[in-house]
Amino acid sequence: MPTMPFEVGERPHASPRPPAPSRRRLPRPLGAAARTGRVRWGVRGPAVRRLSPADRDILWLYLLTRIAIWITAYCAQWLFPSDPAAHAPGPPLAPFQHWDWDHFLNVARDGYFPGRAGPWRPDWDNREAFFPGFPLVLRAVHFIVWDWALAGMLISLVAGAVAVLALARIARHHLPDAGAGRRTVLLFLLSPCAVFLAVGYTEALFLALALPAWLAAQRRNWPLAMTLAAAATAVRVSGLFLAAALITHFLLTARGARDLRLLPWLALPALPLALFSWFLHAHTGDWMAWKHAQERGWYRTFHTPWEAWANTWHNAFDHAQSTGYAFMFQAELAAMLVGLALLVVLARKRRWPETVYVALSLCALGTSYWYTSVPRAALLWWPLWILLAARSLRSPRFQTAYLCLVTPLSTVFALTFLTGRWTG
Repeated sequence: MPTMPFEVGERPHASPRPPAPSRRRLPRPLGAAARTGRVRWGVRGPAVRRLSPADRDILWLYLLTRIAIWITAYCAQWLFPSDPAAHAPGPPLAPFQHWDWDHFLNVARDGYFPGRAGPWRPDWDNREAFFPGFPLVLRAVHFIVWDWALAGMLISLVAGAVAVLALARIARHHLPDAGAGRRTVLLFLLSPCAVFLAVGYTEALFLALALPAWLAAQRRNWPLAMTLAAAATAVRVSGLFLAAALITHFLLTARGARDLRLLPWLALPALPLALFSWFLHAHTGDWMAWKHAQERGWYRTFHTPWEAWANTWHNAFDHAQSTGYAFMFQAELAAMLVGLALLVVLARKRRWPETVYVALSLCALGTSYWYTSVPRAALLWWPLWILLAARSLRSPRFQTAYLCLVTPLSTVFALTFLTGRWTG
């Protein structure tokens, strides 16, 4: 707001008053600052501080979108019941318990190989394809929250709040506009697959670790950045892509021998994968059991990018699948095109760390038999939401078009998952 020419209650034509003598505040000692909880983000890393009005605004927006998804789930349960002849919609949390949630629940409750079961049995569910980070957190929260589904939703609720706060701060770092953080979070929370931030899936927890890791790297706190990246790797294999981007950022910003002493920290994100592979080898004799489980269960065998595109196109448009499955394959193709466009823009802007992150993600997703989970993976491409926010801040029409076109898609995708029809 513009500065008022006179104070409230003062006449505009009154004689000017002499300025009050300035009072310089003596710097507080570090211990006093830490006790008050008002230590701000420093160069070496984050510290505890109170939420700013902008942060509270972000959390209010986040809460409203959570309520919207819960309302959608309630309506979907009554309008599209699993048993149309039933007179009751079923358990209230049933819409949030579909697909991958069953695998996370089985791992958290029974472990990876209960009763000596494993990939040598024909009825095996390939649960070793899922990394242990989320099931471990789910099991820990279950000690307090008795219902498994509610525990999974609570993890995503808290993790999503951390993620949107970190995303807003990353956006403010790149965009000078005062509303950049809120705009980025708005576009992110209304994106087509945002429903997965509200269910017991890994996206929210991964972002709650990956985005603060990115903030720590921007402040050159490499031990913290790599520790958070290691935790993210325990949740999803995408943590390795994040680690590669952080290493790229480190190499581009290294400042001599002092930074070179931090090189051992760069290997830390590989430790969770090494430990998980060792655990699986001890039970199956296969160091890459997690990858082979993905190949058996989700056709993630290596194919060239053009073969993967052709197979996905065939299932999307050549009447090889029923309409519901064909629609999801169409969504996979659209998300891949968005990812490729994002990669080109990032490379043209010479944002090399983000380019490495998105390129590795697209390479992993685009070299399977067909595309799987590309729309969900787009949630993890935080540079996309910052670029869209930058474009919307320059052009109000772009924001209007985005909201009008994406909001229906978000509703459709949410209903697709909440009614058990999701296939990606």
